Amino acid sequence: MPAYTCTVATTDWKSDLRERGYRLTPQRQLVLEAVDHLEHATPDEILTEVRRTASGVNISTVYRTLELLEELGLVSHAHLGHGAPTYHLADRHHHIHMVCRDCTDVIEADVSVADAFTRQLRADFGFETDLKHFAIFGRCAACSARQRGGDDGQNGSGEGRARRP
Repeated sequence: MPAYTCTVATTDWKSDLRERGYRLTPQRQLVLEAVDHLEHATPDEILTEVRRTASGVNISTVYRTLELLEELGLVSHAHLGHGAPTYHLADRHHHIHMVCRDCTDVIEADVSVADAFTRQLRADFGFETDLKHFAIFGRCAACSARQRGGDDGQNGSGEGRARRP
């Protein structure tokens, strides 16, 4: 499989890192490209993707790189179930993850859908929310329809669907 390349985003990553006093090392670039390509991926999945181009990279390098990139605000993580967190680029819109317990698909929704909820938490408890790590578990439309026995398993328009983690 040919290695994919990053275009405009690489320049932004390079600028972001340089502004903070860091270089865009080959390992950092490969991890960023893997996170970008995979969208919601565990460190092990990121390692597998990175090793397509650089077989010498190990899991500790991936973890250290993800930790630094998260500190710098370039990647973000969420817990989408048991096990390792999944990572995605932080420059994409902030979103809530809805995880289907049946098919494990991840659906993203803009955090604005939770505005009333977060306002209520602030009003009642003085609690400021950080929803970018938030995941809601339930059943997607396709699996709900399948359970009812009244659908071919498609999710209507397919909007908002993401790849399986």
